Amino acid sequence: MPFLLPTRRAVLALVAATAALPAFAADPTLLNVSYDVARELYKQINPAFVAAQKAKGQAVSVNQSHGGSSKQIGAVIGGLEADVVTMNQATDVDQLAASGLTPADWRSRFPNGAAPYSSTMTFLVRKGNPKGIKDWADLARPGVQVILPNPKVTGNGRYSYLAIWGSVLATGGTDAQARELVGKVLANVPVLDGGGRGATTTFTQRGIGDVLVTFEAEVELIENEFGKGNFEQVNPSISIETDAPVAIVDKVAAKKGTAALAKAYLDFHWSPEAQEIIAKNNFRPRDPAVFKKHQQRFANIKLFTVDQTLGGWAKVSKTHFADGGTFDQVMASIKR
Repeated sequence: MPFLLPTRRAVLALVAATAALPAFAADPTLLNVSYDVARELYKQINPAFVAAQKAKGQAVSVNQSHGGSSKQIGAVIGGLEADVVTMNQATDVDQLAASGLTPADWRSRFPNGAAPYSSTMTFLVRKGNPKGIKDWADLARPGVQVILPNPKVTGNGRYSYLAIWGSVLATGGTDAQARELVGKVLANVPVLDGGGRGATTTFTQRGIGDVLVTFEAEVELIENEFGKGNFEQVNPSISIETDAPVAIVDKVAAKKGTAALAKAYLDFHWSPEAQEIIAKNNFRPRDPAVFKKHQQRFANIKLFTVDQTLGGWAKVSKTHFADGGTFDQVMASIKR
């Protein structure tokens, strides 16, 4: 049977019929670019948000990217199309604002300075605490190996550095004394990993170091992964409060048409459901009732903040972590 070409009328009819078919758009997807230590937290927050949106009749999915916080922000500034960022220090979000990707007033767009939870820095030592580590000064003793990530590229490392420095100032010491203590501690660091998870691996799996400086929220995760009884938590007498700020990446969200959904996602962090998830992951929730319910999870440590004790993030970033700043100076003075 010969093949017959369709008539022009038939082709036009087919085009019209196809145009009349409903369009099936893919469900919207958010990309949350976050820091190393928040991996387990978002494995729980994201499904809860997806379920909450489904109950409202909206299907959505959330993808994650994790790594050292400053590297992550650098990736977003370099073109990684994040709808939102969830960081562990304000200075990284300030860099995002300086690049024009989010407004300078990002802190005022959500409660608590746009930080839905906080944590603090504490110590993890090997079973029996063989080096007798009790406080920050013990990390400066000869023969003690300290594991912490690189303060130039990670929020975990910056907070560790600032906890040491601030522990001196908050107890009446001087900047000169703080610098001396920081220098002695950094001289005891055999390797500066590029992220909090890398430092944890160095301490737990590679067996390097006598003490790991880490977020309070990480301790239970480490015990669960590597076996309870192998390590012990030691709480210093004073430490730094580590706020975890969030922000919409406005230019990306506008381009992708996800601005409203991105805001709903970050708003969800303050919901009772998300605050419960935050507390159960040993981060300190903002909801007073949720914190009280879970307060046994959190060490009774005297806390200071970057703003209260160290002059705020703008000063800290310029003084300590800019190229040629105090951190670089201290590292250059260390004789290996």
